[in-house]
Amino acid sequence: MTKVRSRIFWVLLSVFGVVGFGSFMFPAFVIRPFTRQSPRGLWWAMAVRQRAPIVSLLCAIVCMILVSILWAKSSKWSKGALSVIMALVVAAATMSRLNYFEWMFHPVDAPEFLSESSSKLDSKEMILAVTYGSDARAYPISQMAYHHILNDVVGGVPIAVTY
Repeated sequence: MTKVRSRIFWVLLSVFGVVGFGSFMFPAFVIRPFTRQSPRGLWWAMAVRQRAPIVSLLCAIVCMILVSILWAKSSKWSKGALSVIMALVVAAATMSRLNYFEWMFHPVDAPEFLSESSSKLDSKEMILAVTYGSDARAYPISQMAYHHILNDVVGGVPIAVTY
């Protein structure tokens, strides 16, 4: 294989590797708890997220073909780089098929409550409050922003608190 051809294959491998890995990482980076997310950024993140399974799979297939072409004539260090690229692209193709947002935003099924006097909330802390009959609960926004859903029972009635 000529040097020019080898360089073209390395450039193609780099491009497909970045696109394959980026199709998983871009939405995961944009859609994070406690970070500002612009409407346009969220739109792009969701558009990439919807297409990530097929894009990352196609990139992984192309990368596998390019790695198999480059492998025979590569040095020990180049083979290490080829292995790392392939591992990242395969991991991205796998992760893009999972709902990793459930890992970041999981519901709270067994909330713990403190009395008002023993609470360590700052007086400026925003809360969601629910009152049903004589029973009342307060949920800190800082915790709700991370979990988004909390399952609880207030006044004997099961509720789902969401933020």
